[in-house]
Amino acid sequence: MKLFLAIALSIFLFNCQDTKRPSYAKKEVSSKITTQQHPGKKLMIANCYVCHSPSASHENRIAPPMVAVKKHYLDANTTKEQFTASLQNWIENPTKENAKMYGAVKRFGLMPKQAFPKETITQIAAYMFDNDIEKPEWFDAHEKEEHGQGKEKEMHNDQAGVIDNLPYDERGLKYALSTKSELGKNLMGKIQKEGTLAALKFCNIKALPLTDSMSIVHKATIKRVSDKPRNPKNAANNIENGYINIFKEDAILLKESKPIVVESLENVEVYYPIKTNNMCLQCHGKPGEEIKSSTLTQIHKLYPQDLAFGYSENQVRGIWSVTFNK
Repeated sequence: MKLFLAIALSIFLFNCQDTKRPSYAKKEVSSKITTQQHPGKKLMIANCYVCHSPSASHENRIAPPMVAVKKHYLDANTTKEQFTASLQNWIENPTKENAKMYGAVKRFGLMPKQAFPKETITQIAAYMFDNDIEKPEWFDAHEKEEHGQGKEKEMHNDQAGVIDNLPYDERGLKYALSTKSELGKNLMGKIQKEGTLAALKFCNIKALPLTDSMSIVHKATIKRVSDKPRNPKNAANNIENGYINIFKEDAILLKESKPIVVESLENVEVYYPIKTNNMCLQCHGKPGEEIKSSTLTQIHKLYPQDLAFGYSENQVRGIWSVTFNK
């Protein structure tokens, strides 16, 4: 009995002493829980990963991953207040003059202006500042290339006049990615401001004209085609279906796909896969799971012959078909 009382007394005294410790003494014990429950992490996943997903492949992204954003906005001398202010400033004023990620703006275009509450940005910035951000599998190799030959090559191309002097596969890919960026940022803006249903209406009315307008800009024929089209106008022909199957085999083998280049006497055709990401699944995922019933009703109304559903992330949904003169 005396032993039991002694143990109980020692536990009581230990707990009393623990409550008197300064708050920083408990930080190490609770850091993992805090990281997992941090409201900024949840807000970042909900609001940023739509376009800045760390699971998107290198060629299938429509914006840089959040870890890249952190690297460009934070250095050894940056305070949390400065970091937060810089992010807030960019989100409120996404202009070329205000950009810190010139390469990202060049590849993906300017981010649409967002209407987030300041508290949301403050929480996201706090999480990013204090914690390691999830990195895509390809990120470290990409960073190494960007600070080596890849960076020098990009600078050389900028000075030379760029696209027309690129190899055919890179040239076709540039045309496809710029069009993808334009579509992606418009879709993202619609989803953020008005929801998935508004994005569906945008696709129904604006996707084809916008793609055609990018064809005029690049003086090329740019198409998005699929073996399971939502709009019958985007149906792939027999030759294009063959290329889709090649890219699907690459995806099954977890192999990075390279553009397929077909040359004739005067023209060049370049084909490149269109893969699904988290944003796509809101309209192209599994009905009743990723696709909400209200969204599905609208899809059936706008696209009675719809086949473009049932996908998972990083699956081949179709291809970019780009044709230009030599």
